[in-house]
Amino acid sequence: MAAAAGSDKVVETVIVGNYVEMESEGKSRDIKSKVSKLFWHGGSAYDAWFSCASNQVAQVLLTLPYSFSQLGMVSGIAFQLFYGLMGSWTAYLISILYVEYRTRKEREKVDFRNHVIQWFEVLDGLLGKHWRNVGLAFNCTFLLFGSVIQLIACASNIYYINDNLDKRTWTYIFGACCATTVFIPSFHNYRIWSFLGLLMTTYTAWYLTIASLLHGQVEDVKHSGPTKLVLYFTGATNILYTFGGHAVTVEIMHAMWKPQKFKAIYLLATLYVLTLTLPSAAAVYWAFGDLLLNHSNAFSLLPRSPFRDMAVILMLIHQFITFGFACTPLYFVWEKAIGMHECKSLCKRAAARLPVVVPIWFLAIIFPFFGPINSTVGSLLVSFTVYIIPALAHIFTFRSAAARENAVEQPPKYFGRWVGAYVINIFVVVWVLIVGFGFGGWASVTNFIHQIDTFGLFTKCYQCPLPPSSPHLAANATAPLPSPSPSPPPRIHHP
Repeated sequence: MAAAAGSDKVVETVIVGNYVEMESEGKSRDIKSKVSKLFWHGGSAYDAWFSCASNQVAQVLLTLPYSFSQLGMVSGIAFQLFYGLMGSWTAYLISILYVEYRTRKEREKVDFRNHVIQWFEVLDGLLGKHWRNVGLAFNCTFLLFGSVIQLIACASNIYYINDNLDKRTWTYIFGACCATTVFIPSFHNYRIWSFLGLLMTTYTAWYLTIASLLHGQVEDVKHSGPTKLVLYFTGATNILYTFGGHAVTVEIMHAMWKPQKFKAIYLLATLYVLTLTLPSAAAVYWAFGDLLLNHSNAFSLLPRSPFRDMAVILMLIHQFITFGFACTPLYFVWEKAIGMHECKSLCKRAAARLPVVVPIWFLAIIFPFFGPINSTVGSLLVSFTVYIIPALAHIFTFRSAAARENAVEQPPKYFGRWVGAYVINIFVVVWVLIVGFGFGGWASVTNFIHQIDTFGLFTKCYQCPLPPSSPHLAANATAPLPSPSPSPPPRIHHP
């Protein structure tokens, strides 16, 4: 009986995600459609894996060594492993809730062929309008600042190969470049970009690792972290932010031919990402130690070379891609709000999306604090958006015995079925609420306010040396928190 019920569940979930128009496109045989399918129109499990892995590690790759200097080597590695697993669990929960919502709606003959399902709609369908409003507020705010961070990172990175313009001017330029993402219709169309983006971050990660090992340790290197609670929890929340990139999970799943295959994809993407983040952060911290406390961008400590310039250029391209990943769900929300979401004209939709880019551009100019802004967003927004809300939503969606019995996806037995899932969910909520939002929020906001007090809002060239002794000198670092030591932070010079 149980086996028969289980097979029925499998049959039901296979139905989810069979888009009529996508299947018909996939069956075309002309050259144009084949080329389009190869480069432009993805929807396989591999596409989803590339999207998750590419989106998860972007500019944060450059700030993880800074976090290691705040946490120390052991805590830095431990937090990456811990938050990587926790992020994979909550991404799994989001995927389960999406499939549950989609299946219920398709039983009611709802047609999603011209509609992209989003996280707030899943919450609305499963738990009601109050959950929808909370989810929409946190998700949109997080994605807004996630896009802001990518724009800030573009200006910060390009400065290391061309300091003829200040970072604010570079922000203007890259804001205009990133606005072109309005022409990318949906996550189906990121197939080639996701693939290239992951190649770019892979190159950058291994460049940081190899260049740091070849450079060797600087003279009198010190590894004193952790030294202050405020720095410790600031570093921890940056790692929380690193593995909280699944705010676009629902949109990525909706772009799949069979979304039920997504369950383990995020975990597999996280495992690959750890092969990039752990060696690079550990190697840079080993080489430069406490100097990283005053240099939030890892590029600033490595000597200029063709390899470093290549890494900077590749990260710039990847940040453009990640900007699109973060902004596309905002485009969808805006389209739905103004009634343009089902419009078939790409140009009309692109024009309607442009107002979304303006506040992102403006906020990147107000808060150009590359590094500290990651931790602030992680503690105040990521903690709720992709950790607390999904865990609570899973608990409340399946709180009744009938809901658990009729669930499309049952929790795996190696997690302890429903009891195990509830225990893990409660642990996630309590941990992230206390450590991520509580201590992390206090530390990151304290550090963020210190940046404002030190540099001011609308600062023209954050972290730039004054005056530069060489056009290729690495930029000065983030202002450290007040310390009882009167000595200035050490500088590193390269011939």
